Amino acid sequence: MPTSSITKIKTKRSDLYLRVAKGHFATNHAHSNYYIDVAAQKSRLSEAKAVAQELCSNSSYKVKIVDTILCLDGTEVIGACLADELTKNHWMNINAHQTIYVVTPETTSSAQLMFRDNIVPMIKGKHVLVLAVSVATGGTVRAAMDAIKYYGGEVVGIASIFATADECDGYTVNSVFNPKDLPGYYSLPSHECPLCKEGKKLDALINSHGFSKL
Repeated sequence: MPTSSITKIKTKRSDLYLRVAKGHFATNHAHSNYYIDVAAQKSRLSEAKAVAQELCSNSSYKVKIVDTILCLDGTEVIGACLADELTKNHWMNINAHQTIYVVTPETTSSAQLMFRDNIVPMIKGKHVLVLAVSVATGGTVRAAMDAIKYYGGEVVGIASIFATADECDGYTVNSVFNPKDLPGYYSLPSHECPLCKEGKKLDALINSHGFSKL
């Protein structure tokens, strides 16, 4: 288990929390002193709706066309809720059927993202919003944007539950939570990690699915 139990950080919404634990954690790209548990937001309909509504409260979407939402890190439930919000009367899109595609990429053995031939028409020529659990180093999101462009789509923005920056490679990142919600938060390469320099062992390996105790 993490060095401390999961705690809930309240937001202005009664149906939306940020669940975190402090400790020493490692992802594929970095080390962090917080584990952010987003399982409920990804799996529980009421919380997925709350995340989608909070993302839509950002007025920047009002001037953008969204045809397709590309879901990363198991965010399909949130993606469906976000599509539902964006197809309400006060939003617009130019999809021929006045709807939004919600898709996920495949990952090849060499860690590249790809789309099958029957999915490509949902990307090619479409305005695509990337939806991720978090944007810290930006590696996963950049891979998604590269795939969208390769298959002929146009990236219109990035949405995430948590993000450490307001933009990634020139694209706006719209997040529900940011480091201001987590005192002392950091996500750094392992050689820059303060806990590593102090000789503290890792508590767990973490990814979008959860954590594995070491």
